[in-house]
Order: sequence, then C-alpha cells, then structure tokens
Amino acid sequence: MAKLLVHVTCGPESPTKAALAFLVAKAAVDEGHEVSMFLAGDGVQLLRDSVLDSLTGLGTGSLRESYDAVVAAGTQLYASGMSSKARGVGEPDLEGKPVELAMPNVLVRLALESDRVITY
Repeated sequence: MAKLLVHVTCGPESPTKAALAFLVAKAAVDEGHEVSMFLAGDGVQLLRDSVLDSLTGLGTGSLRESYDAVVAAGTQLYASGMSSKARGVGEPDLEGKPVELAMPNVLVRLALESDRVITY
C-alpha cells in the first residue's frame, strides 16, 4: 500500500474543505494505506475540541467522526508549532490527542517520504 500525507492549512472558516481533508484521510486508512496528517496555518484550530465537536462540512460530514476514525487507525498527526503558537492552540487543546508539535522541516521530511501529498 501507499504512504499518503494529508497537509491541512484550512480551518473552521472553510468547514467543508476542513472536513473533507479528514474524510479523505479516513478513506485512505480504510483502504489500508499509511496516512500522516500535518496541520498548519488555520488548520491547527481543527484540533480544538469545540471545533471537532461542532464542525460539519456540506456533503463531507462530521469532523469529529472522521477525526476519531483516523486516530483509531493510528494515523500520526502533526501540528505546526509556529501556527499553533500564533493561534493560541496549546497543551490544553492537544491533551490526550496523538498530535506532535512540529517545525517546517518535519513537513518537508514527511512530504519527501510519502508517495503522494494531498493539500487542503
């Protein structure tokens, strides 16, 4: 199977696009692919429980449902440390979540190691 990186830069201001990123990651996991997700820019806000619980995309479903499915499958999630700091996303938002704060060099490494990169 393939290695896929889903790079998410959109946030709650684009609910359909944001939910679609996680829905596509879930579909890839369901097909047996190895998936990593890197959230940057406004995408880091998707890790807040209030957003996870309330965001629903038009035709792309509940963010929480897709998030829970990718997490249950063991998908590694990364959040840009710089984007998180700039948007006030911190330890309380990430507590209990399989999210690693990372710098841009990690995104570059993941992209180079992946067979395909999808960006939302």
